[in-house]
Amino acid sequence: MLSFGVIGLAGGAASLAYAPSVVESQMNKIAPHASFKTSERAQTLHRTLNLADLHSDTLLWNRDILARSDRGHVDVPRLQEGRFALQVFSAVTKAPRNLNYDRNPSDSDQITLLVQVQLWPSRTWDSLLERALYQSEKLHHAAKKRPKDLMVIRTRKDLEILMAARARGETMVGGLLATEGAHPLEGKLDNLARLRQAGYRMIGLQHFFDNEVGGSLHGMSKGGLTAFGRQVVGEIERTNMIVDLAHSSPAVVDDVLAMATRPMVVSHTGVRGACDSPRNLSDAQMRSIAAKGGLIGIGYWEGAVCDITPKGVAKSIRYAADLVGVDHVALGSDYDGSTTVMFDASESVALIDALIQAGFTDEDIAKIGGGNQIRLLMDLLPPG
Repeated sequence: MLSFGVIGLAGGAASLAYAPSVVESQMNKIAPHASFKTSERAQTLHRTLNLADLHSDTLLWNRDILARSDRGHVDVPRLQEGRFALQVFSAVTKAPRNLNYDRNPSDSDQITLLVQVQLWPSRTWDSLLERALYQSEKLHHAAKKRPKDLMVIRTRKDLEILMAARARGETMVGGLLATEGAHPLEGKLDNLARLRQAGYRMIGLQHFFDNEVGGSLHGMSKGGLTAFGRQVVGEIERTNMIVDLAHSSPAVVDDVLAMATRPMVVSHTGVRGACDSPRNLSDAQMRSIAAKGGLIGIGYWEGAVCDITPKGVAKSIRYAADLVGVDHVALGSDYDGSTTVMFDASESVALIDALIQAGFTDEDIAKIGGGNQIRLLMDLLPPG
C-alpha cells in the first residue's frame, strides 16, 4: 500500500537529503518482535533450501541493495542469510493518492514526487516507461558490480547457471525483473519490446488503478481486458514473458484465463478463505489459476493474511495448498511495498518453522519455498 502523503518533503536541501530515508522508514516497517525461536528441524531444513520470492518493490527506494540496511525488508546480504536463490524485483512506476482497496482514480500519482526527491534522472520524472527502465539499470549495475553475489535472470540458461552455483554451495542470488502494472507501456505495444530488452520477464497487468490494459481490482471501472490489453497478453506469451495477475480485476482475471496458453502467476496476494479481505483471491479464482498451471504467491502483510506472524502467513499458505495443491503455492511477500511485516528476508527460517508446525512435509516446504517458482521459470523463460 504505497502512500507518501505522511511526510512533507519541502524545506530545503537538508530535507531533500534526508526525506527519502525518512519516508522509507515510515513505509517499509518490521513489526517489533523478540528473536524467533525455531526448531532444530527447521534450522536443518532451512540450510538445504533454495528459496524464491515472487514480489518485492526494493528497486523503488534509494538504497544500495548490495549493502545490508537497517531500513526495509530486502537487500542481497539479507537474501543470502535467508537462503534465497531468487528474488523477483518489481518496478513500481505510479500510485494514485489516497490508496484503498476499493476504488482509486487514475488521475494522480505519488511516485513522481518520490522520484524527484530521490534525484532520479530527469527522464524518469514524466515517463512511466523511463522509471521502469531506470529500475532495471539499477539492478544490472548492482549485478555487474558484484557478479558473485547477484545475477540478473533473463533466460532459462541464466537460471541453470544460478542453480548450478547454488548446488556448489555458493550464495549467489538471482534477480528477476517484473512490472507492478503494465502502465509503463504508455499505451504502446512496441514498448513491451523495450521492457523485454531491458530484462523484464514478468509483466503485472494492473496496480491500484485502471490502465490502458484493463481494469484494476482497486480501480473505478472493474472492467476486463481492453482490445489493447488482449494484444499485450498475447505478446507477453509470444515472447516468453510471464503474466502477473496481482491487482487485476476479477473480469481481467477471467479474460486472461480464457485466452492464456501458458501458466500465469499472482505474484503477491492473500486468499479469502483464510483472510476475508477485498485484496484477496476467491476459491474459484484460485482453482482456475491452478488449473492453468499457475502459481499463487502468498503475501506477508495484514491485508493479505490478516495475521502477519509467521503462524498467520503459514495459515494462508495451508489454506491455499489444501484448496489447489502444494504445486501451485509460492511465496509472494510484497517486501518493501510500503508494507509492515513481522519478519524480513533474513528471518525466513521463522516461516519455515511455522510451515512445519502447520503440517507440511519437508518436500512440501521445498516446493512452496522455491521449488515451484524455479520450476515455473524453467518452463516459461526463453531458453537463452
